[in-house]
Order: sequence, then structure tokens, then C-alpha cells
Amino acid sequence: MRIIGKIKNIGKGNLSNTVIKECIDESSDGQRIDNFLFKRYRGVPKSHIYQILRSGQVRVNGKRINAKYRLQFDDIVRIPPIKKIENNVSNHNKITKTQSVNFNTVFEDETLLVIDKPSGMAVHGGSGVSFGVIEQLRAQHPDWKFLELVHRLDRDTSGVLLLAKKRAVLVDLHRQIRNGLTQKHYQVMVKGKWCNATQHVKLPLNKYLTDTGERRVVVSTDKHKTQKSLTAYTVFRLQMAWNNFSLLDAELKTGRTHQIRVHLAHLGFPIIGDDKYGDFVLNKQLAKKNDHSKLARMFLHAHKMQITHPVSGACLQLEAPLSHDLQEFLGSLGDT
Repeated sequence: MRIIGKIKNIGKGNLSNTVIKECIDESSDGQRIDNFLFKRYRGVPKSHIYQILRSGQVRVNGKRINAKYRLQFDDIVRIPPIKKIENNVSNHNKITKTQSVNFNTVFEDETLLVIDKPSGMAVHGGSGVSFGVIEQLRAQHPDWKFLELVHRLDRDTSGVLLLAKKRAVLVDLHRQIRNGLTQKHYQVMVKGKWCNATQHVKLPLNKYLTDTGERRVVVSTDKHKTQKSLTAYTVFRLQMAWNNFSLLDAELKTGRTHQIRVHLAHLGFPIIGDDKYGDFVLNKQLAKKNDHSKLARMFLHAHKMQITHPVSGACLQLEAPLSHDLQEFLGSLGDT
């Protein structure tokens, strides 16, 4: 992005004193104007961003645009004075050395970064989380002009996570995911003895909010007819089974929120350690143990993903091993 001009504007109160004109480069080509502004002014309330868009203060090539406008290479964007609140927020949320997290890299080149996300870390900040994976990596690599999440993992899910260093790569990987051209496999431990070698599960899911505002997902029933449901498709394959637990490979055919967790809970095989849909009594018992059978997190790990590299065209098999605590719990169960 290139700033091509600043126009003096004597502001009042908490406004800055310049109007900025910027030329869009390849890092923002194809990005929605609202997301472009959210990224640039992270501390400014979204309501203010939408207000300056609706009022026509933000212009592209001299014309008014709406929030859904997608920027194009060489567009000239006029940005009005923006509230300085973002400076205060930015300084307050600055990541210190002690807060910095070192991620294990699965794959990296000049266009793509793949890490092994640890359990307990959100992929992005918000809802009480100051620094997610994306904030950490942007702070660690300030020279990278572009870095965006390709997909998401739940906070307590570990494993393969893709990030794009180029917008064209992000767009192509989204196309692959949308068209079912990728493969995603998870390792998951459930309560109970699973019997079927392979089981295909297709169920409609609905999102809802609890009374406390927490996001949840439920299998659609008649009482949820007024809500929009989306079909979720998962293939479960048995890897090992014990009297009380089973290790499964879960292949996602669609990418719905909490899909694996809700499917398994609905089937009567909740994921151990799942604090939303699991067996809370069992979870508490496992977390209290002092031996190798202790488990203080959800046993859900994104262990394998296959994609086509958007630039080279090579087929990439991306894998992340189970973390030490999951391996210890698995070892404590012994043989089948």
C-alpha cells in the first residue's frame, strides 16, 4: 500500500488532522473496504468505520462506495480523519517479549505459513482474548505486508493451521476449501466403545446463543425450524477402541462451527475434555488425576490437511503430531 497524499484538515476534539489518500497494492487487492479499514484501524469501533462509509467520507477513485465494495489493484482510497482512540488501544495491547509465543512451523515459504497451533490459544483476539495466533505472528513479523488466517480452529483444538502471506494465496485456498478440494483429518478421543469401522454422518446444524451470550451449536430439530440450518458432513473411522474410550479419525467434508464436537455428542460419544458438549463429570475426573491418565484439555487435534499449493501447484501433505499430553494419555490406555 502506498500513501500518495495527505490533505491538511484542522480537526477538533479527538480527531486526527489529515485526510489520507492511498493507492491499493496487491496485498489488499480483492479485499472488502470495511475489512481493509478494520485491519488498518484495529482500535477504532466498527460502528465508527461503518458510519464514515455510510456518510460517504471514504471514497474510492473519487466515488462513494458501500461496505461490501472489493478493492482493486491501483484503486485510490480517500480516508478521512480517524479517531485517535486506535493509538491508545494499540499501545495498551502491545505484545511484550514475555507474552510472545513461539509456534512450531509445519511448512513455510514466501507465500504460505503452516503452524501447529497449541491448545488453549484462540486464532484471533476478541471476547476477552487480547492476543490470538494472528496477533502474535503479526507482532513477530512486522515486515510481512500481509498475513491472514486461511481457516480457523477452536481455541481448545490443536494442530494444523494455515495462514496466507499473499492475498491471491488466501483467495485460492478459500476456493479450494469451498469446492471441497482439500482434505482435513482430526484425531479425536471419545467416551464409549465405538463399533463401526467407518461411519458417515450427515446432520443439519443450527447456531444459537446461550443466555450468557456464549455461542453454541445444536443438531436441528422441529423446535428449531425457524432457524437456518446447514448440513454438516463428517466421516468417522475407528483407529483404536478400549472399554471406555475410542480413538477416531474424523474427516471433515464440510466446515461448520463445532461440527465434529456436536456430531459426536449427538451420537452419544462426546469428546473427552470438551467443556461445551462433553461429559462434564468425566472431564472433571480426568483433570484431577495425577498420573499419565490425566487430561486437562479437549482431545481434538487437527493432525493432517492436504491442499494444492496455490503458486507451485504441488500437492502438500501437512501433518502435526499429537502434543505430549495427548500422547501420554493415549499411552496410559494400553493396547486394545
